[in-house]
Amino acid sequence: MRTNVAQRVQKHRAGLRAADLRPVQIWVLDTRSRGFAVESRRQSQSLCNDAQEANTLGCPEAAADTVGWE
Repeated sequence: MRTNVAQRVQKHRAGLRAADLRPVQIWVLDTRSRGFAVESRRQSQSLCNDAQEANTLGCPEAAADTVGWE
């Protein structure tokens, strides 16, 4: 006999909990929402000539070991 979906999910989650994992719900912006692209573009453009943003973006580049990647 086949187990129903709810029982399979429950078994799967029990296995994850047995592995010391727990579920976490994360809410993220809906990229399909009206106005998302416009607001995203506006925020990006507002940082275009920002010195602090340039410094922030330069830190990972300075720390990266890219020797021999070419």
